[in-house]
Amino acid sequence: MAHMSEERATQNDRRDGQRFQVNAPVTLFVGESQIPAYTRDLNNRGAYLFLALADSTQVRGEFDFTVELPPEITQSAHCQIQCRGRAVRTEPTAADLAGMAVEILKYAILRDTGHQGLPTNS
Repeated sequence: MAHMSEERATQNDRRDGQRFQVNAPVTLFVGESQIPAYTRDLNNRGAYLFLALADSTQVRGEFDFTVELPPEITQSAHCQIQCRGRAVRTEPTAADLAGMAVEILKYAILRDTGHQGLPTNS
């Protein structure tokens, strides 16, 4: 029983940051594939994405993805965020969709559209 309490505490610690319930389009870049998805929620440390169940089998380990945030969310202009993430958990949901918890390893705000690499950490 103590183990379960510790596990729940660890899960809560990972979710310390405020999560924003946002339904925003996402493009995952896995190898040569571009996989469409959308967010359920996100913050600067993680996101929960929905994507086609068939596509979810291609996503393992680390990958790049782009989130398109509309002006209603940013309270200014359209914003495109390029992220490097790691799939933490994937689970089947209704209607041939998979839910995917993603840890955001790094991110950058892009000025123009199109997939670009992330700046390297020095």
